[in-house]
Amino acid sequence: MRLNRNLRHWRIWHWRIWALIATMVLWPQTAPADGITPERITAALPKLEALAEAAVAEGAVPGLAIAVVHDDEVIFLKGFGHREAGKPEVVDADTVFQIASLSKPVSATVVAALVSDGIVSWDSKIADLDPAFRLADPYPASQLTVRDLFSHRSGLPGTAGDDLEDIGYDRAEILHRLRFVPPSSSFRAGYSYSNFGLTEGAVAAATPTGKPWEEVAEEKLYRPLGMTSTSSRHSDFVKHTNRAALHVRVDGAWAAKIERDPDAQAPAGGVSSTARDLSQWVRLIIGNGVYAGKTLIAADARDQTHVPLMARGNNPVSGGASFYGLGWNVEFGRHGLSWGHAGAFSVGARTLVTVFPKEKLGIVIITNAFPTGLPEGLSDSFADLVFDGTVEKDWVKAWDDIYAGLFGPAVAAAKATYAAPPSPTRPAGPASAYAGRYANDFIGDAIVSKVGDDLVLRVGPAAARSYSLTHFDGDIFLTFPDAETPDRPTGVSFVVGPDGKASAMTIGFLDDNHLGTLQRVGN
Repeated sequence: MRLNRNLRHWRIWHWRIWALIATMVLWPQTAPADGITPERITAALPKLEALAEAAVAEGAVPGLAIAVVHDDEVIFLKGFGHREAGKPEVVDADTVFQIASLSKPVSATVVAALVSDGIVSWDSKIADLDPAFRLADPYPASQLTVRDLFSHRSGLPGTAGDDLEDIGYDRAEILHRLRFVPPSSSFRAGYSYSNFGLTEGAVAAATPTGKPWEEVAEEKLYRPLGMTSTSSRHSDFVKHTNRAALHVRVDGAWAAKIERDPDAQAPAGGVSSTARDLSQWVRLIIGNGVYAGKTLIAADARDQTHVPLMARGNNPVSGGASFYGLGWNVEFGRHGLSWGHAGAFSVGARTLVTVFPKEKLGIVIITNAFPTGLPEGLSDSFADLVFDGTVEKDWVKAWDDIYAGLFGPAVAAAKATYAAPPSPTRPAGPASAYAGRYANDFIGDAIVSKVGDDLVLRVGPAAARSYSLTHFDGDIFLTFPDAETPDRPTGVSFVVGPDGKASAMTIGFLDDNHLGTLQRVGN
């Protein structure tokens, strides 16, 4: 018993020591030259508003909303632009946006509330909370904690489960199949940003309540803060009339073409909310767990989320050292310590929260388009105005360049690979060579069949997702599976044996973790 108690005390002091190191060693290297003043913050607000208005006028995004909180007061709250491009309805402070991975620090706050109430610990083992969950290796699976999953150090590859979500599997099935994914690093040795790893951490933390995650989030955070338009259910989002559509660029113009139901990864990316609601959450964060004079989350439980556990390298634009805590980025940048998190759906959303805890200042920016660096650009510009009185550079352009490069190189590389088949092109075999059922433990069943003159691949639950296959060369076919990059080709290749039938196939868009090869089942 004494050994266990000592270990528990060490865990508590371990993160406190980290916080002390961050304050004593990192902070002096990055602290601003002088403190901010209320007058400078007040002077920065109309300039922030002008920057947002100009961005919308220039077509940077169809619409956005901003909330700024200082010293427990919401000092700026406004919407700009339109909920959907080409339609008259405007964005206001109560327009509901899908906030994508900004959901992660929100969900970390929910778990902090559970920790505060003694329902669970950040060091509770997943094996105790959710005994059915497995990783590929037994030792990490036996030692894995809520803390490990919220800091992305479980060893799960970052894309693990995203591919299964894309083809229609639900949360329970995706989490079950994570056991088949080989690790990308040793346990607790590497940082790999995992939507479904964090999702498992949240769902497991909620298990002792006997209630689903979505209900726990409402009870522990949304209702106490009066966040009446916030939900972790997609069905609640689509019920709102005042909601923002998702936008991508089509022929140079913003278009609302794709819907995104993120329920499978709700804790990691499925929250929908408004600028008004999120401002109340930021009040709680800035207030150290105190809201409207009442302690909702004990400081000990909340503080652990902001301890820098995993190194992420440097901020790609400003260069500050960046770490990951528990659902939060922890950065030591040109204006000192900040906590934050970005969110993005490649089918049309960009979001950001930035908090300067020493100054008790926070900003939330939510937009309805992708790709765009506008949230980071506006946030960095506002910080410059507050700390320095002037904007150092065109941060919007700097961040736009980062986001514009996310898909471009990959699309270009895929196009180059499949620009033209070799000459002479090898003919395909007859459709009967490829038609049939294939399977593996991770992806499940895949059906290849002839439909008219084409081959069609069907995957997912009840083989409901279908992809046309176009011959490229020999036993290699092409398909275009990504709605957000519709011009990006992906290969589907077959291994044909001496009997003239394919014994296996590899589906390129499901092979990120080398689990895209399926064996033929039956004849």
